[in-house]
Amino acid sequence: MAIRVSGLSKAFDDVQAVADVSFEVSEGELFGLLGPNGAGKTTTINMLTGLARPDSGSIVIGEIDGAENVKAAQHLIGVVPDESNLYPELTGMENLTFCASLYGIRKRERTKRARQLLGDFGLSDAANRKFGGYSKGMKRKLTIAAGIIHRPPILFLDEPTTGIDVASARQIRQLIAALNEDGATILLTTHYIEEAERLCGRIAFIVRGRIVRVDAVPNLLQPLHERHVAVIDLSEPAPIEIEPLISAFPDDRFEMLRTGQLRVESKEPLAVGPIVRLLEEAGIEVSEARRVRPSLEDVFVEVTGIEADAMRREKERVGKSE
Repeated sequence: MAIRVSGLSKAFDDVQAVADVSFEVSEGELFGLLGPNGAGKTTTINMLTGLARPDSGSIVIGEIDGAENVKAAQHLIGVVPDESNLYPELTGMENLTFCASLYGIRKRERTKRARQLLGDFGLSDAANRKFGGYSKGMKRKLTIAAGIIHRPPILFLDEPTTGIDVASARQIRQLIAALNEDGATILLTTHYIEEAERLCGRIAFIVRGRIVRVDAVPNLLQPLHERHVAVIDLSEPAPIEIEPLISAFPDDRFEMLRTGQLRVESKEPLAVGPIVRLLEEAGIEVSEARRVRPSLEDVFVEVTGIEADAMRREKERVGKSE
């Protein structure tokens, strides 16, 4: 077992940031910690990486007591924080070689390793540019490269794609998947449901500092296979009255989303046409209606009680503020 966490708790004054958290991560696994901002993900990562001391509970990294023998455990791990910890006045190459020197890597080897990572991450052309002038996506990639400069068997990634553009986020997800395929054990925190579903083998849902469910993604999705879902796009995003729909289609479940969409769910195959006709007869113009595959988003809403819309709004807010 690469990581074992039992009964982990941490409070800041009167705020219980993490409460009795327990989970295990196997060697070579890509494990996800999924929850909204403020759920306790970063605090958990900080305790596992020695940046914060737990109030109670145990941490085992490899076979090392991660709470009592922090320095020894840190040699087994690479850490990519939610905000870059690199130096803006140094170039990409200088940042990487400096990080390598902190792990005692000899000069010739650290230069070779830095060049290799700059090439692997598509940053060779920016090797001699100052880090402060990098784009957000480039900064994120170099921060990941710095986290693995010493070839750690265990990697902690805290919100690796927050606040960057779609193309850069896709590249970083590909890099993460490749690192895992090469044998790295990865613990990934995210509030992006699609990202967790795409990358992780197992996921823990964390809400208000507590783990509410841990399971493999196929097991989480299995109950959804018997559900049928459709999304209807409305030309006018204003909320509509759904009581007439409930009366006309009592076996279906309707939910008005803030994005100007109507979500319909049923245990039986959906006939979308009659629903669209009823809407249009009520003077509501429909621009598109489509059947969709139920996803981890549906599981998250069901298990945590947190609407996926709230997670999406948080994603949009963070993206704008970065």
